[in-house]
Amino acid sequence: MASNGAVPFWRAAGMTYITYSNICANLVRNCLKEPYKTEALTREKVHFSISKWTEGKPEKPTIRSDSPEE
Repeated sequence: MASNGAVPFWRAAGMTYITYSNICANLVRNCLKEPYKTEALTREKVHFSISKWTEGKPEKPTIRSDSPEE
């Protein structure tokens, strides 16, 4: 097991690696110049579907589209 001195700074700050990488990616996207910034921000959108299960069978899925800005 690694010593406490070898702990990554994001872990020492109480973050997960996913949180840290999302912050870094957002900073990089915001530093881009146009038209690259607009293209990168459109790729940031997330699309997913949610299905509730009743009696072992899925109901009709709900499609959601979320953006971190919303």
